[in-house]
Amino acid sequence: MTIVVAILVFGLIVLVHEFGHYIVAKKNGILVEEFAIGMGPKLIGRQWGDTLYSIRILPIGGFCKMLGEEEASDDMRSFSSKSVGARMAVIVAGPLMNFLLAFLIVWGISAIVGFTTTTIGQIEPGYPAEIAQLQTGDKIISMNGKRIQIFEKLSFYLAQYKEEQGPVELVIERNRQRMTFRLNPKWDTELGTWRIGFASQPMKGNILQTIQYSFNRMIFLIQATVSGFIQLMTNQVDRSQVAGPVGIIQVIGETYETGIQQSFIAALANVLWLAALLSANLGALNLFPIPALDGSRLIFLAVEGIRGKPIDAEKENMVHFFGLVVLMGFMIYVTYGDIVKLIRPS
Repeated sequence: MTIVVAILVFGLIVLVHEFGHYIVAKKNGILVEEFAIGMGPKLIGRQWGDTLYSIRILPIGGFCKMLGEEEASDDMRSFSSKSVGARMAVIVAGPLMNFLLAFLIVWGISAIVGFTTTTIGQIEPGYPAEIAQLQTGDKIISMNGKRIQIFEKLSFYLAQYKEEQGPVELVIERNRQRMTFRLNPKWDTELGTWRIGFASQPMKGNILQTIQYSFNRMIFLIQATVSGFIQLMTNQVDRSQVAGPVGIIQVIGETYETGIQQSFIAALANVLWLAALLSANLGALNLFPIPALDGSRLIFLAVEGIRGKPIDAEKENMVHFFGLVVLMGFMIYVTYGDIVKLIRPS
């Protein structure tokens, strides 16, 4: 069941991403030669019109192969024959569809079960919140100068807190007046994280409130992805915190199993929350200017727009090929780590 759920989650995220490229390419009159979900040898496929729709044997990744994408072509339906703006729209459409999917998942769940707010709902005894005399009903405005639009953002900042940073500055709104508190987070040995000691006040909002929360949650997921990637590149993240496909499948399985102990609906909600996170991850990471990813292709198109002529296709393909090799090497590295953790769990 874990593998089935993982394949469905990966499949949905990849399908939405590649559909973004596909539909904008079609709208711009570009011939899509193949629309594939999965990688490796073709499992099944069917030709409809000019496009081969296929499912490939490895249930990770996918592609939207367009005429003239890898080489110059005189065909008016080729990718290379279209304007820089049209080609950029095709490239950026994939990540944007992932962001849209993340938003819709969060909005759908939040509309049904409600969502957390930045209003304090409960104060825990013995924690800094009680000592500083924070009160139920206080609305959190910012932490250390960073605006807090959703409660999850506060939890994210606290998870990155280090004791040597000293007290955190919390700005709250009480009775329409803003107040500033300086608190020293307390380490929770059971949960293994720093805490201030209060819970969010949940609510089931109207349509506009739910849309606003869902949009802010989507933006937060993107920001968390960017922050995590930068920390990874600057060696601020421990290897054990990085997961590849095997590790993600394990997390999906654990998420599903945790939810199914309550009910199928709980398991579905848990998996959908994770799907929203992974979709935002995929969209954000694809926009990084790394060779072989969408962000790198956007850079090449931007350079073409500035200089008025395209970069030599062979040279660009070499850059993307080198990037793909590096990415595959990194994937093998993190997958090896995933397997080691499975064999020798801590």
